[in-house]
Amino acid sequence: MFGERNRVYWGWKEGGEETGKAVEGIVAVFAWMSSKDKNVVPYVKLYASFGWSSLVCHSEFINQFFPGKAAAVALEVINELVKELKTRPRPIVLASFSGGPKACMYKLLQILEGKCEDQQYLDEYKLVRDCICGQIYDSSPVDFTTEIGHRFALNPAVIKMSNPPRLLSWMAKAFSSGLDALFLDNFEAQRADYWQTLYSSVNIGPFLILCSEKDELAPYQIVCNFAQRLQELGGDVRLVKWATSPHVGHYMLYPDEYKAAVTELLSKALTTYSRRMQDISESVCSLHNAAVSSNESLRRVAVGPSDHFFLPSSSEYHETKDSGAVQDQQKGNLFHLQDPPSLNAHGVLGKILFDVCVPKNIEEWDIKNAGPLNIHQRFGFSSRRPSAFNPIKFIRRSKL
Repeated sequence: MFGERNRVYWGWKEGGEETGKAVEGIVAVFAWMSSKDKNVVPYVKLYASFGWSSLVCHSEFINQFFPGKAAAVALEVINELVKELKTRPRPIVLASFSGGPKACMYKLLQILEGKCEDQQYLDEYKLVRDCICGQIYDSSPVDFTTEIGHRFALNPAVIKMSNPPRLLSWMAKAFSSGLDALFLDNFEAQRADYWQTLYSSVNIGPFLILCSEKDELAPYQIVCNFAQRLQELGGDVRLVKWATSPHVGHYMLYPDEYKAAVTELLSKALTTYSRRMQDISESVCSLHNAAVSSNESLRRVAVGPSDHFFLPSSSEYHETKDSGAVQDQQKGNLFHLQDPPSLNAHGVLGKILFDVCVPKNIEEWDIKNAGPLNIHQRFGFSSRRPSAFNPIKFIRRSKL
């Protein structure tokens, strides 16, 4: 009834028989729950005709109600993409059908943003996130309320029966009611988390939304509101609607219009990817140039002839010639520095300090211009012996 189990596989990769073109990008296909391989083949061939390979994900119906199972499948998809992108980075487009976003895709977005509580974020996930440049929603997204879930379980396009038996209808209603009774609060929280994640992906790239006015599983009003909200958030959104096409049956009835819309989306995704890679390259070059400039500035500061450094060392105060010679040799091996500046009483600064700040003659003070200071005068030492104490001279100098 519920189709394939959780599976992830490559529908077509570079070197396949479908086309002789080199791979332009990757389409990650999140198929509807009841789909089989043969149902996805037409879409794989469509993407291959443009030179895009396909990574197909089939999800179980139960994934919509248990996020842990959806996250496990999403992690498989991410790991496959990481292995492929490490070989050669290329743009990625996410193509979701029917309930594919709820069964897997929204968890992939959360993992790539580091917002999935059950999964550890790895640096290699950033490679996948930077390469995603567009999204396609075919008969999607589906709002999984109880009523829509019941309709989904009994829809002929899902269960592959034109007239489902009454017993099956009764079992579906009982199953939905039982889940609501047990997990109603959890379902509401998951539903809010689901829609918030889809809206938060608005900056990934352009959107293509394909829908029908007669679709009971993906009601047109819900899909239209989703598109309008993305546009309000600044997204590049194209909404294509048909009047009577069935759920996930748009390509079968309108192949030319469908192909034209997909062609435009893939072209926009390539442009987005090229622009993003150019921005990343420029950012890396700017960081590299800033690092080189910083190193050159430090090198100029260290060896520039116009820069002056005074590195104090106890050996500079030794008075022996041998000690001074050793210190000068050590400094010459590291930096080319000039002698440190000394204070001169007859210079500009010396005149300000001695001629202006200190009065020259106050009440017969015998202040005279000082000569150049030697090392003894700097540190308060005198080469002369102290003279005898004269009390008369001391009293005369203390009048001030």
